[in-house]
Amino acid sequence: MLSYTYILSDKPRGTLYIGVTSDLIKRIWQHKESFVDGFSAKYGLKKLVWFEVHEDISEAIKREKQLKKWNRVWKIELVEKTNSEWRDLYPELLN
Repeated sequence: MLSYTYILSDKPRGTLYIGVTSDLIKRIWQHKESFVDGFSAKYGLKKLVWFEVHEDISEAIKREKQLKKWNRVWKIELVEKTNSEWRDLYPELLN
């Protein structure tokens, strides 16, 4: 089953949240509707700005842990490699 590692933000170069899920559309919808308590809800992180697809959940979790150890500059560079405008990628998932 495919799994995903993802990054949410509130604005370009803003606060970042790194998460993992096996259902990206449902999980981001939960963040957007504030069904997820905790860090992302507290800081209003509702824009999906980056994600990666993995073959299984263990790979996605490993990547999540790796990214959480990265410094902030590296995370920003990762997002900006594929999403320099920091647009919300969620609507594209729905097409």
